[in-house]
Amino acid sequence: MYLTRFQINPRRRGAMKLLANAQAMHAAVLHGFPDPSPTDTGRVLWRLDRVAEQRYLVISSPAKPDLTHLVEQAGWPALGHGWDTAAMDTHLSGMAVGQRWAFRLTGNPVRALKPEDGAKRGKIVAHRTVEHQLGWLSRQAEKHGFELATHEVEAVEAETGNLITGEAQTTRVVRSELLRFPRDGRTVTVQAVDFDGVLQVTDADRFRAALRQGIGSARAYGCGLLTVARIG
Repeated sequence: MYLTRFQINPRRRGAMKLLANAQAMHAAVLHGFPDPSPTDTGRVLWRLDRVAEQRYLVISSPAKPDLTHLVEQAGWPALGHGWDTAAMDTHLSGMAVGQRWAFRLTGNPVRALKPEDGAKRGKIVAHRTVEHQLGWLSRQAEKHGFELATHEVEAVEAETGNLITGEAQTTRVVRSELLRFPRDGRTVTVQAVDFDGVLQVTDADRFRAALRQGIGSARAYGCGLLTVARIG
């Protein structure tokens, strides 16, 4: 597996088009691979990261990409500034139960409503509140071999002045945005939520699979990519 980071030049017209349409960005990402089909070892996943005023395209993939076309469309071609790709296999093989990692995930927190009379499936709706979005992530974590870590906090009880301790969640929602874009004559709507926090591995094999294959739905539209970094 490989992890690639590409800095976007948001002032270019091509970049504006890609940033405004997740379907167009998905097509541009897939054009960087001779064969972008999912495999047993992984699939092409992507997301957009914001660091201050800068925008980055992050891609996870079974093979190295060639993003020359993106440099010309949405980068700095005259400066020779391209992209950075790092191999992740050694990183993945070292995953073990009990490890803690800082993580980032752009997810699509949704749920299925009860099917109406005569319908085979219920309508899919997005979770809109932070509480429900974090609940969705906690359920996904359980399925994918990790749990959301907590940390100890201290506070002074107002009435008695006693020092009390408790556990607080490390995970937070840093962005929740409703994306709308055209596809095949209709409008697609995706609730994209950025999560940052600390996780702990509970099943190394399932956790590796989540890093390779993604989490949740809307993976073609910039959701599902989980990345981790060492703490401290």
